[in-house]
Amino acid sequence: MSDKTILLVEDNPDDEALTLRALRKNLILNEIVVARDGAEALDYLFGTGIHDGRDTSIQPQLILLDLKLPKIDGLEVLKRLRADPRTALQPVAILTTSNEERDIVASYQLGANSYIRKPVDFDQFIESVRQLGLYWLVLNTAPPLGR
Repeated sequence: MSDKTILLVEDNPDDEALTLRALRKNLILNEIVVARDGAEALDYLFGTGIHDGRDTSIQPQLILLDLKLPKIDGLEVLKRLRADPRTALQPVAILTTSNEERDIVASYQLGANSYIRKPVDFDQFIESVRQLGLYWLVLNTAPPLGR
């Protein structure tokens, strides 16, 4: 699994550390790129701003996207990804604390591939991340990106 990059878009340092720890604990050794707000995530994906010049032909296998983000929220990030042919098929799993029905519905309407509510219990979170990694990085066949 280690040749497939994951983009983690998370502004909460505690949730970032928890997610990274859960990935390591499950032996998911992929490169993890962290963006701490929606604007940074879009810059990374499209090779603009602080990521100007990045080779955008190499895209993450999976985006783990929080909804409540500074600068540009997760739903707007998802909307922009789906509007661009280079990232329209990019696998995006919403990973958030929100259990609001409107967030769930909006995420799927905008093309999210999965919606995962962050469990409060660490052991549950570890198991959720294990299953997430197994499915998206091993079992799932990703679409060709950037076409």
